[in-house]
Parts: sequence; structure tokens; C-alpha cells
Amino acid sequence: MDTPAIRLSQLTVRHHAGSRGVALDSVSLSVAQGEQVAVIGPSGAGKTTLLSTLAIAHKPASGEFALFGADPWAMAGKERHRLRTRLFLAPQVPPLPPRQRVVTAVLAARLPQWSLWQALVSLVRPQDPEAAFAALSRFNLGDKLYARVDRLSGGERQRCGLARLVLSSADLLLVDEPLSALDPALSRMALAALQQEAAGRNATLVCSLHQVEMARAWFPRLVGLRDGRIVFDAPREQVSDEMIAALYANEQPPAASSELHETPDAIAIGACY
Repeated sequence: MDTPAIRLSQLTVRHHAGSRGVALDSVSLSVAQGEQVAVIGPSGAGKTTLLSTLAIAHKPASGEFALFGADPWAMAGKERHRLRTRLFLAPQVPPLPPRQRVVTAVLAARLPQWSLWQALVSLVRPQDPEAAFAALSRFNLGDKLYARVDRLSGGERQRCGLARLVLSSADLLLVDEPLSALDPALSRMALAALQQEAAGRNATLVCSLHQVEMARAWFPRLVGLRDGRIVFDAPREQVSDEMIAALYANEQPPAASSELHETPDAIAIGACY
């Protein structure tokens, strides 16, 4: 049997070191290499903490944690850093330097592969603007190649962060709420590009989504998270309306939209370019 890309067993993560507050409570999860999974749940469920933990940003308080068959927190610092080069975390609000040009911000995804000299040179003369343009074009942002980051709208910054993912060489893609600032048409374009990119390199994709209907339409497997616990983990065909209602009990789930029910098969691949 192939080693899973992600394996969590009874994993507990606290809000702060030494804190009694639990952000993730006895979470067990296994994700195969190349699998695409959506994580859904109400605000404060622990979705962002889960992705940050997978990105080796939070050290678990207890339980077992393995990426590509190895425990990152049992590694020496240099080994853990090398493991991090196999991951890419796209946060909901990308940390893009406001005074930087978009081309430079996107090419920063190549930093793990570059020498210090290449990185410094690219700040003055972007090393591969063609690649940056191609990545941005997949999110309908090619015309912003030389714009300043602080001139972008919130949705444009979000897509710029996703273009970074395309230029990474990561085997595990962790994407947090990528559609929060996008309209339905751009949301479909962004998800199509993300899924095609992951499939093209056989990378594992774990994506947290606030848009439940988008998750149900686009992802073959859904993980429902609430109060730091996994409520369900099932193929989308087995996720019923009743399960969704229970997940969001006493919460207000996102309203369904007929536009959001459109499946990936209904969207031409060329829409991403």
C-alpha cells in the first residue's frame, strides 16, 4: 500500500503553547497522494488551524502526525525545512509585499529552488516573467503582471496568491478559503485551475471552503469539521443535506446559488487560460 501524503491519528492542537484551549481535538485523517479533499464547517471550526498544522506551522500537543510517511516534528530543523519545500500553503489573505510588482511577488514561489543570488537578482530583474504571466493568466490576471500589489483589489490579490501556487513545485497544496473575495464565475475559474494543476502534477490538494455547494459540486471527498472535531469524512455522494444541516446547526450556512451547482465537467478547460 502506498504511503499516504497525510496521516493524522488522534491529533490535538492547542490555540497557544501551554494553553488549555483546544483548536483541533483528537483529529484522525488520512489523505492519499494525488487526492483532492474539501474541508467545510462553520466559522471557528478549526479549518485554518488544520491547514496551518499540515503546513508544519503548529506543533501538535498530542497524537500522531506524518507527512509523506515522516513525522516533521521528530526531524532536525534542516530536515524539517527541506520537508516544508514540498508543501505550499495559500492563506485566505496572501502575504504579498504591497510595494512589490506582481511579477516579483508571484515568482517568490520559486524561492525554495533558487540560490540566494538568484533570489536577489530577481528582485531587480524578474528571472522568469513568462512563467509568471502564464500562471497569472490561468486566473485571468495576465494584465496585472507589472502592476504594484497595493493597486490590486482584494480578489485580485487572492488570485495572485493562487498563481504563486502554480509556480511552486510542491507535492501537497493547502488552500485556505480561496473564493472568499471572488464572484461565482471567478470562483469556478479558480477551482478549475487549482484542480487541474494538482492533477497535472499528482499533488495532494486540501482546500477549505466556506461555499458548501461549491465543495459538494467540485470535490470527490468532503471532510466536515466543527468545534475542532471531524463530524464526517465521506465521498460527496454520501454527504446528505441532513449531514450538512447538522454540521451547521445553530449556524447560518452559505446560501445555495444555482450558479454554484455547476459541476467541473460543465466548464471548458480553456476558461482557465
